[in-house]
Amino acid sequence: MNTRGLLDQLLKSGQDLLQNQAGKGSADKAGGIGDLLGGKGGGGLGSLLSGAGGGALAAGAMGLLLGSKKARKYGGKALTYGGLAALGVIAYKAYGNWQAKQGAAVQGEPQTLDRLPPAQVEQHSQAILKALVAAAKSDGHVDERERALIEGEFVKLSSDQALQHWLHAELNKPLDPADVARAASTPEMAAEMYIASVMLVDEEHFMERAYLDELARQLKLDPALKSELESQVKLAASQ
Repeated sequence: MNTRGLLDQLLKSGQDLLQNQAGKGSADKAGGIGDLLGGKGGGGLGSLLSGAGGGALAAGAMGLLLGSKKARKYGGKALTYGGLAALGVIAYKAYGNWQAKQGAAVQGEPQTLDRLPPAQVEQHSQAILKALVAAAKSDGHVDERERALIEGEFVKLSSDQALQHWLHAELNKPLDPADVARAASTPEMAAEMYIASVMLVDEEHFMERAYLDELARQLKLDPALKSELESQVKLAASQ
């Protein structure tokens, strides 16, 4: 199942949404981490979009996932900063800062998805996509009609039958933070899943904030790490 390419397109499609919402001026502001990763005019991890129309299609899928949130200012969301690799950078910084503040011996470099071999990146990607789909459902807006629309957009993005069946199952199952958390097999994966969830939800919305808090509990995130992850997302969005 090729989740990595699809997830990268979805995350980077925030750039297209930002341009549609705020025009070129705000889009230029979205360099930040994307530039760091070589995403602007470069061939690095920031340029994994497949096909000329990939960005627009992915923006449509992400827009449907966001649902009622489409009118928000996407400039305040870290999903506009360089796609999948940027998420790894944010997780790496947050995890490293948290480790340093613990005052204990560092247990080795955080193995976030921006520094893993392809097979492990795929495993992380599936867990993150699972978290994104669940976060999109956390305000209760994804009904049967919207699920069908979202699946239709995903079909346009990927012909991978296994991936389509998996997404169908994820979209149709009841929202369960414990089920989402079970996909995290490493602490770094848990951190990445939480970052992706923070990126997608409205923390001022009671249902979504409650979902985030329960997800963090199920992921067994240390409160200090949870706070650091949220801080890094806000920092990335402000650059």
